[in-house]
Amino acid sequence: MEVGGKAMTPIGGVEAAVYTVPTDRPEADGTLDWDRTTMVLVHTVAGGQRGIGWTYGPAACASVVVGELAPVVCGMDVFDIPAALAAMVRRIRNAGRTGVAGYAVSAVETSLWDLKARLLGLPLCSLLGQARPELPVYGSGGFTSYSDEVLQEQLIGWKDLPRVKIKIGRGRDLDRVRLARATLGPGTELFVDANGAYSAKEAIRIAHAMDDQDVRWFEEPVSSDDPDGLRQVRDAIRADVAAGEYGCDLTAFARLTGAVDCLQIDVTRCGGVLEWQRAAALAAAAGLQVSAHCAPGLHRHVALSVPNVRHAEWFHDHVRIESMFFDGFPEPVNGAVSPDLSRPGMGLELRGSDSERYRVK
Repeated sequence: MEVGGKAMTPIGGVEAAVYTVPTDRPEADGTLDWDRTTMVLVHTVAGGQRGIGWTYGPAACASVVVGELAPVVCGMDVFDIPAALAAMVRRIRNAGRTGVAGYAVSAVETSLWDLKARLLGLPLCSLLGQARPELPVYGSGGFTSYSDEVLQEQLIGWKDLPRVKIKIGRGRDLDRVRLARATLGPGTELFVDANGAYSAKEAIRIAHAMDDQDVRWFEEPVSSDDPDGLRQVRDAIRADVAAGEYGCDLTAFARLTGAVDCLQIDVTRCGGVLEWQRAAALAAAAGLQVSAHCAPGLHRHVALSVPNVRHAEWFHDHVRIESMFFDGFPEPVNGAVSPDLSRPGMGLELRGSDSERYRVK
């Protein structure tokens, strides 16, 4: 098709499905308990190809995708993803960029990048351009609901990963950190995540108490909505302070660049691939590295496109779901994952036989 003398491939359809997967055990962190995870999966269609993207959020994200975003992007050129993103952001103005609507935008935008790469017959990392050949990952889980025995079992399962993270913020924090260090030994980097459970002074006290366990990373010691508190903790402790996983627009990331040592970005929340790269550029301008938050199947390609990425989160729940749902899901080798350059797009294909039993909408 040509429009104004320009050849275009119109987006022909946008579909959304909702899957709810029970956790393998009850899970909790410093501020929340859960026993299931919901994925909202988006397919976009153009030129005889189907792109895939998703977010982890309420089922209501699917209603936003179908009812608000699909009418806006259908008919647009699949190769003009920046225009599609801008149109979606305008569409949700009154709904608000943060939360459900922003997560829905992220799923559609990411799906469009997968679709574009498939139409060109390229791996997504080749379309974006690679800054590095592989993406370091860290094991993430260690939920506060775990018994000591379950925590040890999980940590031993990550023996080949050079860095791991556990949750804290519900009591027995120092005992659990000591147990993790004893299980891992001195050669593995140990991270902790409080999910905003502490005040700034509490976080500083516990960070100093963890110094003898060589904790290298303290994620969300206070709420991400408190950049002054994050800055106070960052300036007072040895471990790197990280936050940013809830960022849904560039303003949110800009507020954090002066408050953390490493900025976290989540492609399923921030607006998608393009906004992920923009947030990484904001971090680079502040002299910071970035870390990809959760959803490792989606981050494998986009995170390789920026030079200041430090690592990606190999989050237990999402690894379990994505490895079950998708052919082409990677396994870490020597603590890192690499793209499969023989597969177009993100290199993932939905296994309908395995995913359908979890579909709820």
